Amino acid sequence: MSELLSIARFVFHRGRVGDYKRLSQQCVEIVRTRDTGTLQYDIYFNEDETEAMVIERYKDSDALTEHLGHIGDGLMAAILETGSVHGEILGEPSDQLRAQMAGSPVRLFTPYTSG
Repeated sequence: MSELLSIARFVFHRGRVGDYKRLSQQCVEIVRTRDTGTLQYDIYFNEDETEAMVIERYKDSDALTEHLGHIGDGLMAAILETGSVHGEILGEPSDQLRAQMAGSPVRLFTPYTSG
């Protein structure tokens, strides 16, 4: 299995950035204390904090599946309520992860070439 890169883009609903910050800190704590295969989990805001980008790297599909399990449906739903989100996962996801991501706002991109 290969390393995966995830890029999530958030546009916050008016007045919800504070909620997002609080909830995202819970995610960071989970990454630090429970995840075993999360290699990177960085959050960036634009200047007026109306948008954010989350850059995540995972050792493999199992690591991303583990992270999603730790985050859970409740925390994920609360985060998604703070704004609109879309994103991409780049790499070679497992069939299990492909099935798990079906119907989500996340698009999968597989490698073509690199140099």
